[in-house]
Amino acid sequence: MSVNPKKHSFFYRNGLSIVFLSLFMVTLVAQAYSGWKQHNQELQDHQAQEIGLGTYLQSGHFISATFENFESEFLQMALYVLLTVGLRQIGSAESKSLDEKEEVDRAPVTGKDAPWPVRKGGWVLKIYSNSLSIVFFLLFFISWGLHLYGSWQDHNVEQVLKHEPKDTVLQFLAQPTFWFETFQNWQSEFLSVCSIVFLTIYLRQKGSPESKPVDAPHLETGK
Repeated sequence: MSVNPKKHSFFYRNGLSIVFLSLFMVTLVAQAYSGWKQHNQELQDHQAQEIGLGTYLQSGHFISATFENFESEFLQMALYVLLTVGLRQIGSAESKSLDEKEEVDRAPVTGKDAPWPVRKGGWVLKIYSNSLSIVFFLLFFISWGLHLYGSWQDHNVEQVLKHEPKDTVLQFLAQPTFWFETFQNWQSEFLSVCSIVFLTIYLRQKGSPESKPVDAPHLETGK
């Protein structure tokens, strides 16, 4: 199908990305500012010197809080993309059909408008065919590593404030703090995915691609 993007405005063509990216930036700035204030309050409580916003943005407190959330989101999306290849949920708008092959299952066909990896073929096409889940998992592992680094650094700041020795990263991993932060985020993401998979069986939102048509039977699977 040919696409003529010039017939629509830039915002109309990219509105979903623009709105969510804007919301992300606004809330990230709000998180940074409020986290800075909170962290300085904690430093005051321990009679320690406050830090500037620029220093805070490089601190373990900010890095840990930021990538703790990124990590769980990327894990959620990676598993969702991968598991929906083979698993089904009868009646869900988020599931492929129980019996029929769908458009996403067909073998890629080369053509002048096909992406370069499709025209290239071979191992390049193999990687491209799984690139969405690969990138989400890569982003997850990077975020997990930065969450660990930030949480460890923040933990050692607390150790210094309490006049206790710093811990190595292995000593920190043996403690429950990091794992508590990790699992409380993971479980919330798994619950949110389960919610949209199940609720789209019975509930509708007219006009949304995440919903079945309003008049679709409950046990009709997919969109």
